[in-house]
Amino acid sequence: MKKPLLGLAMMPEADFVSAILPLLQNNSVEVMEWSFDTFYEAKEPEWLDELLNFYSENQRLIGHGVYYSLFDALWTERQENWLKKLKKEVRKRKYNHITEHFGFMNTDNFHQGVPLPVSLHSKTLKIGKDRLYRLQDAVGLPVGIENLAFSFSIEDVKEQGVFLDKLIEDVNGFLILDLHNIYCQACNFEVEMDELILLYPLDKVKEIHLSGGSWQESVYTKKRIRRDTHDDLIPEEILAVLPFVLGQCHNLEYIIIERLGHTIKTDQKKISFLDDFTRIRRIIDDSEIKNGKRNRWIRKEIEFSNIPVEDDALHEEQSRLTKLLFESSGADMIKEQRFHYFKTENWDPDMILVAQNIIKKWNPY
Repeated sequence: MKKPLLGLAMMPEADFVSAILPLLQNNSVEVMEWSFDTFYEAKEPEWLDELLNFYSENQRLIGHGVYYSLFDALWTERQENWLKKLKKEVRKRKYNHITEHFGFMNTDNFHQGVPLPVSLHSKTLKIGKDRLYRLQDAVGLPVGIENLAFSFSIEDVKEQGVFLDKLIEDVNGFLILDLHNIYCQACNFEVEMDELILLYPLDKVKEIHLSGGSWQESVYTKKRIRRDTHDDLIPEEILAVLPFVLGQCHNLEYIIIERLGHTIKTDQKKISFLDDFTRIRRIIDDSEIKNGKRNRWIRKEIEFSNIPVEDDALHEEQSRLTKLLFESSGADMIKEQRFHYFKTENWDPDMILVAQNIIKKWNPY
């Protein structure tokens, strides 16, 4: 049985490079994930270019986009330019696949933002599929979507797996199952991790993300809110559930550890990070992985209009919601707002506050 490759999401910061150097030196990093669009407006240092090219030449490089914004209701010049730059990137380097995040970022400072979730609706699904068609058409590679950590309600949490399954079906796509994102939802909505995991189409999971995060005190209750900040060790709860997940994902190829590059500054943090890597290596080696013959990707020929799908009403709601969150409108006020595409009456007040903190941090107005 072929076991998944273990790798890292590459970060260019000196602290991160110093921390992972022992892993690179002993060839422990079997695959490298690179968020190519984080350097669209910057020149890669020579050492980074050579490192990424090394993994590319050995068919061990995978691409992870951050800023495409799959569910923006309007098609913008920014998205058009994003795809043009991606076309150049995949000509420059060979990627095994390209992935993106679930959600939308219709703010001016999109390059610093965080995707906000959308609810399952025929119109949002149509827009997401349209954007995914254009992404795959640009790269000619398998494309996948990562589940989102942040949700406003338990209803959106429980339907995300169905939404993602419908979203990727036309392009023969796949999922990244981010277990820390699942952990955030499990903590914030008081649901067991394995219960949420089983809501996803696990046969379509090709990649797993593992990371840590942080806690935020609730204003409304005594519980703590889990945030996907990628700045700490992988929680024990995730390591405990990982063998179960490995046994369920029969088409899994990659496991990627994520950590922000500026968060491993001390020697102790470097040691702990390497310990996490070693523990995951051991879990993979010890797991009974029932992978059969992996599905060979076959590109589907999809005809789609030259004119991108758009929806003015959804755009108005996305813009109004973003502005309400930025202005720190009260949770009760937001829950009472009349929306067609957002089920605000079901939203958790703590999650509204978290979204306000995220939006205000990046100041879109």
